[in-house]
Amino acid sequence: MRKIIPLFLFIVIGIFLFLSLNSNPNKLPSPLVGKMIPKIEGKDFFTNENVKLNDLMENQMALVNVWASWCVTCRKEHPMIMNITNNDNLKLIGINYKDQKNEGQKYLEIMGNPFDEIIYDPEGRIGIELGVYATPETFLINKEGLILYKHIGEITPEVWNQNFLVLLKTL
Repeated sequence: MRKIIPLFLFIVIGIFLFLSLNSNPNKLPSPLVGKMIPKIEGKDFFTNENVKLNDLMENQMALVNVWASWCVTCRKEHPMIMNITNNDNLKLIGINYKDQKNEGQKYLEIMGNPFDEIIYDPEGRIGIELGVYATPETFLINKEGLILYKHIGEITPEVWNQNFLVLLKTL
């Protein structure tokens, strides 16, 4: 009996590990997709004035991108975000997540600022409200404030075309 228990545990752990090989960390479920964006308040990145995310959207389709200067993947994604800013149908809102403001400002000076608005989130409080797992994360929100899609990780041209653009064309 004592030899069977370790063998049984080994088999169970092996099954869990085998099943996790097919999991995709970019497809973590978000409880917010299909729901209204939470009423989020924060500080404007540049003016330090109080702002509400819902007010920033101004009844427009919005892309909310959670980024940080220390995030290597955010740097890799940034040229794509710069291209997305040319889309007149979207308001691009950035959330600077768990970052030092001076580092975030340097990042934007060097890489360019694609955002119409930026909310500063140094403690990660807004990230918690949005259910952020890691940076970058991007939310597509319709005019009414409904979260249509959430993407975890870098937005590549393929991700943009296959996920975001498909949704934008149907609206």
